Amino acid sequence: MLVNVLILFLSAFLAGALALSIPKWQEKSFKLVLVFAGSYLFSITILHILPELFANPDTAYYMGLYVLLGFLLQQVLEFLSSGIEHGHIHQHSSSKNTIWMIMIGLSLHALLEGTLLSQEPSLHGHHHGTETLLFGILMHKAPAAFALVAVLSESLSRKTVLLLLLVFALASPLGMVISDIAFSQHILAAEAMDVLFGLVAGGFLHISTTIFFESSPHHKLQLNRLLVSIFAALIAIASEYMI
Repeated sequence: MLVNVLILFLSAFLAGALALSIPKWQEKSFKLVLVFAGSYLFSITILHILPELFANPDTAYYMGLYVLLGFLLQQVLEFLSSGIEHGHIHQHSSSKNTIWMIMIGLSLHALLEGTLLSQEPSLHGHHHGTETLLFGILMHKAPAAFALVAVLSESLSRKTVLLLLLVFALASPLGMVISDIAFSQHILAAEAMDVLFGLVAGGFLHISTTIFFESSPHHKLQLNRLLVSIFAALIAIASEYMI
C-alpha cells in the first residue's frame, strides 16, 4: 500500500512540476497524451471495473444506478474544475473563486478515485488486482496535474502553484488511506466499497468519453489520435487478459 501511495503522489507532483519547467510546451502533444489516457481509462472501466462490480449478486441489481450517479456527479465536479481533467487549459478566469472551485473539483475527484486502490470489490474474480487500475489512474492523474499547473501558473506565484499542486497530489493517496482505514475498522462494509467503486466508474466513463468527443470536435478522422486510442486499448486488453 505504501508503494502505491508514493506512486500516486509522485506521478501527480512530478507531472505538475514538469509543467512549471517547460514554459513552451506543445498543446498538440498534450492532447495526444489525453487521448491515450482517455482510451486506456475507458478500456479498463469496461474490461476490469464494471465486470467486477456487476458480477457481485448482492449489489448487481442497483450497481447501474451507482454508475449513473457517478457519471452525473462527475458532471458537477467538472462544473467546478472547468474541465481541466480533459484538457481545458486556456479557458479560465484567474479570480480566486475560480481557482478554489477548480481545486475543489479536481481534489474531490482525485480523493474518490484513490478509493479504488484501497480494496478490491467484494467478489473474488479472475482479474489481476490493482495494477491495471493504478496505471489507469496514473495516466489520468498526471495529465490533470500538468493541466492544473498550466492554468494556475497564469495568475499565481510559483510558490503558491507548488503549494496547490502538493494539495492535489495528496488527494488520491489520502482517499486510498481513508477508505482502507474505514474498511479495516468496519466503518465501511464491502458493499459500501462497491458503491464507491460504482461512483468512480461512472466518473471514469464521463471523463474518458468526454475526451473522445472533444478530441475530434468536427467529427473528422484524425489518424494519429485513432492510432493512439487503439494502442491504449490494446495495452489495457493485454494487461487484463494476457499478463
